[in-house]
Amino acid sequence: MRCSFGLAALAALASSTYGRVYYEETFSDPASLDTFIATEARSDLGAIKLSKGKWFSDDENSIGLQVSEDARFYAYSAKLNRPFNTKGKDFIVQFTVKYEQDIDCGGAYLKLLPPTLDPAKFDGESEYEVMFGPDICGSTNRRVHAIINYNGTNNQIDKVVQPRGDQLTHQYTFWVKPDKTFEIRIDNKVQEEGKIEEFWKVLPEKQVADPDAKKPEEWVDGPAMIEDPEDEKPEDWVDGPETVPDTEAQKPEDWDDDMDGDWEAPVVANPEYKGEWKPRMIKNPEYQGE
Repeated sequence: MRCSFGLAALAALASSTYGRVYYEETFSDPASLDTFIATEARSDLGAIKLSKGKWFSDDENSIGLQVSEDARFYAYSAKLNRPFNTKGKDFIVQFTVKYEQDIDCGGAYLKLLPPTLDPAKFDGESEYEVMFGPDICGSTNRRVHAIINYNGTNNQIDKVVQPRGDQLTHQYTFWVKPDKTFEIRIDNKVQEEGKIEEFWKVLPEKQVADPDAKKPEEWVDGPAMIEDPEDEKPEDWVDGPETVPDTEAQKPEDWDDDMDGDWEAPVVANPEYKGEWKPRMIKNPEYQGE
């Protein structure tokens, strides 16, 4: 497994009319890593560091957080500037990712954790409110996670948004709006959008099947249409053959049976042919539906 990548310009934003940033990290300050607390729940935790990467545009703006060891797990957390409530507000999570290797397995997703979580106990089973970001494992198992916790249940978006698997920097954005719609963007281009209730199973079904209901033994659920048992084939119905010899065709004068073989008249469509006869269909009087 290879999973070295960098995170830069990390931000979580819940906005009102003017917008308020609740967490932002550009990693421009050498001490920025001091705000990240490593979990103590795993012994195979990889190390993080600040790095411009193998290639970069400039010294100051290309610095990001790099997970620096292959085949390791990473569970680091940092506190938001202040707690917030998203009711009636836009909520945006946005960050950039650069996979510097020809990645074959590695996730670069973030989790919005509750303030009650002990950072030292942070692991894969810890509760979270939102999980968002790219996850790549093999050539077929690739997606941008967008998981929303609703009433204690984690709900994954039911559409697969493909992440970018090249070695360039890409920006990922998850925007949840007050009107219960959303957008997922990559490089500021919308990849998926719509109503939350149509992409996540966050609302109960309006009606559910009665678990105690049983199908009556005499219930007929098909077919809805049957052949009319009283319908009879007309006496003058011609159901074959489809073609007949052309009665007007004549053997060519220069036809040589020894050279050309026995002459046969060409066939033409049978003018009396009406096709295969089938009795008409009527409604099944015993049909009661599904």
